[in-house]
Amino acid sequence: MEHSSWLINSLVFLAAAVAAVPIAKALGLGSIIGYLAAGIIIGPWGLGLVSDVESILHFAEFGVVLMLFLVGLELEPRRLWEMRRPIFGWGSAQVLACSAILFIAFSAAFMPAISVFGLSMSWKVALVASLGLALSSTAIALQVLGERNQLPTTGGQSAFSILLFQDVAAIPILALLPLLAVSSAAGGGNAWLEAGKAIGVIAAIIIGGRLLLRKALRWIAGSKTPEIFTAAALLLVVAIAALMQFVGLSMALGAFLAGVLLAESEYRRELETDIEPFKGLLLGLFFMAVGMSIDFGVLMKFPLLMAALVIAFMALKAAVIYGLARLMGLPYQERPLFTLMLAQGGEFAFVVFQQAIGLKIFDAQTGSLLVGAVALSMLLSPLLLVLIDKLLMPRFANCGKPDVAEISEEQHAPIIVAGIGRYGQIILRVLAASGYKATVLDHDPEQVQGLMRFGYRAFYGDATRLDLLRTAGAATAKVLVVAVDSVEQSLEIVDICKEHFPQLALIVRARNVQHYYELRSRGVTLIQRETFESALLSAEDTLQALGLTPYDAHVTAQRFRSHNLAQIETAWPHHKDEERLISIAKAGRQQLEELMAQEREVTMLGADAIAHPPVQK
Repeated sequence: MEHSSWLINSLVFLAAAVAAVPIAKALGLGSIIGYLAAGIIIGPWGLGLVSDVESILHFAEFGVVLMLFLVGLELEPRRLWEMRRPIFGWGSAQVLACSAILFIAFSAAFMPAISVFGLSMSWKVALVASLGLALSSTAIALQVLGERNQLPTTGGQSAFSILLFQDVAAIPILALLPLLAVSSAAGGGNAWLEAGKAIGVIAAIIIGGRLLLRKALRWIAGSKTPEIFTAAALLLVVAIAALMQFVGLSMALGAFLAGVLLAESEYRRELETDIEPFKGLLLGLFFMAVGMSIDFGVLMKFPLLMAALVIAFMALKAAVIYGLARLMGLPYQERPLFTLMLAQGGEFAFVVFQQAIGLKIFDAQTGSLLVGAVALSMLLSPLLLVLIDKLLMPRFANCGKPDVAEISEEQHAPIIVAGIGRYGQIILRVLAASGYKATVLDHDPEQVQGLMRFGYRAFYGDATRLDLLRTAGAATAKVLVVAVDSVEQSLEIVDICKEHFPQLALIVRARNVQHYYELRSRGVTLIQRETFESALLSAEDTLQALGLTPYDAHVTAQRFRSHNLAQIETAWPHHKDEERLISIAKAGRQQLEELMAQEREVTMLGADAIAHPPVQK
């Protein structure tokens, strides 16, 4: 029967996720809202298809553990050391400031007001509640930042630093709870022993990771059994999580440390590939468990109190975090997302409040109220994000940017350059040095303002707009250089010009081979792959470092260049047929290797003939 119930639960979870998430995505609400809604629907207060929410939540927390392991794989120890100041500086500022303002609010306002509802709150309850609510959801924040490609930005890195500190801060918060409990005398005597165990486990992870993990992974990879390597990757994360849990530390923090230690290993990409699917599924299960954990009984019993608690703690945290964002100097456009991602409650608050209930610091009803407030804040955050995108972000779009006007009068330069990043700037400077005038379009006002200071005719605007291209002189210009970063924008500009300005010679930067194929399909012939030529020069330097003469290295590189360009031209008509492309690539590689081998043989024979000329009889 137990196996049958797990099978039915698995069926319910998968069916709910498959039904709810695509609907939420189609409505523009994001996948997290879909998972939360699915959890509410199948949970105890919905259809009641799943009842053992606590066990599921504990199991699903492993998704957060896997997520932080993958985050750690992206951070080399050197880079983590460089981030120590934002982690411990801004991270501690956020936790302490939010805890302090929430404690003051609980003491001054909530403690008197809560008595109206027949509940009581001591200073211990206020302190634990403040510390728990000061934490934010690592799972939701990193998921949202990753989906929006915001992690590499200043705001994304700052949010990550603070979230990482929160994971560290959860350790002393949990250690503080037994001291606040009534029966803390028994637990206080073992504080030094527990601290020693914790330090020992962290040291074992760091030392073992440096000395043993790579050798073990190398030995396992040598078996050439992919499923065993996947099992080893999962075993590694599970073992470290179990060790951290054994000494009462954050499982996610231990997984993160292991990821950092393997960030420089040759198995990093393989580990990422193997673990990513499990992380996605377990994170989805975690969000569903959060939806199921919302106690609608407490919500219906104290609706006004619950609403006041959620609004108050999120508003107070948002005010503190936005002020912190200003002190950190984050760009205006990144502040709303940064503030919202840290203003919500976090999954570690569930752990803090559950342990506080177990230690009798506050009763089950107060605990349910606080857990419900955290879960509701996690449910509201993606919805608030939709409102921010539609209402607030357009107002922030040009905040803090230089005041650069769009092009207004029609231009008549023979050349238009769209995009003035590192690639377009070089083209522009060569043209200027050769005496040619060019009109420049770019959507980065700071770049435009910088070029204007140097005397270039540069304008702010989106080159995918037909009216802007007309004003820039596309109807009379001879050449349009498309050097924008985005592949989609590049293809859109080409399509517009092919239809409306057929006289233009299009010279286009290709980001990769697939972009090259798309451009060739549109009839563009003057294409340069952005890193191809510079990579060839580096290949020449490498060959010279290996002992070839500069001439031989140059000839070899140019031979490869000619062959590669010819092969791409041969392949592009078949670029949608993957099997045909692979076949052409393999045949071309073999042909090139044979050709170069023949040339080396001829060269060696010629050198031998010079060194040993035939004897004249």
